[in-house]
Amino acid sequence: MNAKRTRKHYKTITMVCAMSMLACLAAGCGGGAESKQQGAANKADSAPLPLKISLMQVGDIPAKGNEVEQAMEKYTNTKLDFQWIPQAAFDEKVSVMIASNDMPQIMKVNYVPNVVAAMQSDMSWEIGPYLKDYKNLNAQDPQYYKNISIDGKIYGVPNFRDIGRAAIVYRKDWFDTLGLKLPVTLDDWYNVMKAMALNDPDKNGKNDTYGTMLFKKYNEGTQPVLTRIAVGIGGVNRWGVDGSGKFTPEFMTKEYTDVMKLFRRLFEEKLINQDFPAFDSSQMDTMMDNGRVGMKLNGVANNGKSFQERLVKNVPDGVIDVAPFGGPQGPRLAGEPGNFGFLAIPKSAVKTEADLKKVLTFLDKMMDPEMSALQLRGLENKHYVKIEGGKTEFKDLAAFQREVKPYRDNLVNIEGYNVATLKDTPIGDKGTQMTRDNGKYAVANPALTLVSAIYSERGKELDQQIWDAQTKFIMGKIDDAGWQAEVDKWRKAGGDQLIKEYEAAYAKLNKK
Repeated sequence: MNAKRTRKHYKTITMVCAMSMLACLAAGCGGGAESKQQGAANKADSAPLPLKISLMQVGDIPAKGNEVEQAMEKYTNTKLDFQWIPQAAFDEKVSVMIASNDMPQIMKVNYVPNVVAAMQSDMSWEIGPYLKDYKNLNAQDPQYYKNISIDGKIYGVPNFRDIGRAAIVYRKDWFDTLGLKLPVTLDDWYNVMKAMALNDPDKNGKNDTYGTMLFKKYNEGTQPVLTRIAVGIGGVNRWGVDGSGKFTPEFMTKEYTDVMKLFRRLFEEKLINQDFPAFDSSQMDTMMDNGRVGMKLNGVANNGKSFQERLVKNVPDGVIDVAPFGGPQGPRLAGEPGNFGFLAIPKSAVKTEADLKKVLTFLDKMMDPEMSALQLRGLENKHYVKIEGGKTEFKDLAAFQREVKPYRDNLVNIEGYNVATLKDTPIGDKGTQMTRDNGKYAVANPALTLVSAIYSERGKELDQQIWDAQTKFIMGKIDDAGWQAEVDKWRKAGGDQLIKEYEAAYAKLNKK
């Protein structure tokens, strides 16, 4: 190759190399600015996600940065900042946070009128359309989400609770001694109550026992005694709705008024406690622990174990059992809401859809097997151990209650989902199984998620008015005509308007 040709060849190679270097720089090769930006973005994506979460205080506040929080953070790649709100002031504090628009990324709320109004005003993300993309959240019974829906939309993830928990917790040894069977009809209920009150089931020669006791809030909350019995014999759960969309409150149905008459008869014959309007349910539990009461009717299936453990301290040969409420149609339960509030995702703190998906990913991961075990069992070899048969057993239950329970009660988990079975006593196993199985017998409250302006404004007043009238009726202070007069008064005070608003909301929600 001659010199001229060599110089020309070298020049061509030099130009090609220079052009290649320029192209490489333009594309970010060799550590250019764009490469650094991409690296920074990747680093940001892999960095722990900061999450502020407000929850309800249950027991003592866990120490910040404890082992349980560290385990959550490591598994979910987050940096968690929990804010604990005292239970006594919870709804009030939530209202202040909503009014001031000072909210965290995840905020526990109760299903109460001011929260419903805030969701209707677009305060939080509607997550219903996204659930299908999250395997654990999407795997749960749709009824859980339906029970926190607002105008048919889902604005959060429930603090899941079993819907079919309602159970009769009873002294099986008393039933056996007296030759009794679980009540099916209202006559059965009367005869069982009478036998346990008068036939000395504890064989102490004294007339000091009751079949059950009433207490001052017997008709309130999610476990109302009269409602449970009425549903068992075929009645409605708080409200009934027919095929044409007409609503009827339970206390205007035959089943419920028949149960009221049953308890009036029991009161007249002194077969239940005469001081129930001033009696606390915890006092009734204490009397059951002391061997004085045969049935707890505001309990849940899982109560059997704890009542057995407490009873034998006072009555060594006492036997507790649990059974579902039912009637001529078989097991039939007043379905519970299926949640202990829900976790909302405020838009003021989670501003973009991309950020929303990160929060939902965190909540979904909290139901993975590793995090379900953490919430429901604690830390392995500290709070629980694995045993034969693939089961688990608590090693330090007191430490679990103190260090883990606050998270379990507030975050997302369901006993029996993605967690190994817990070794238990026979009555404990039975209660757990009943709770899981009996959701299919649960009767829903059709008004549970319906929005009513008058109920938001005066619901507590209307409820209290009818509750007080029920107590007067049971105590014999008003007769059938007096009861009807109280119902008419309730209707005129806003009850009729409430019925109309529920019917309108129901029609709108079910419009095809």
